[in-house]
Amino acid sequence: MNDKLKDKNMDDLFEAILCLETVEECYKFFDDLCTVLELKALSQRLQVAKMLSDQKVYSDIVSLTGASTATISRVNRSLNYGSDGYGIVFKRLKEKNER
Repeated sequence: MNDKLKDKNMDDLFEAILCLETVEECYKFFDDLCTVLELKALSQRLQVAKMLSDQKVYSDIVSLTGASTATISRVNRSLNYGSDGYGIVFKRLKEKNER
């Protein structure tokens, strides 16, 4: 993560998220924290990242998610040159689903 973003407020946010234990708790917290559009944008980016990881082409991703090509490019750049946050999550979700 960009060092300019790292501060006590961000630490507090991430610690709060790590305290959540269920999907229902996540719904409640994020409903209070974010607007509907912010949540939809975050969930859309995650779906785009999943599809890019599965080698889907941009045109399919656009039609299935409604994401713009700019959003898809931004997510693709994160997958290829980012901090590997998506990779961590995808690996853990796969492990969880295999149990």
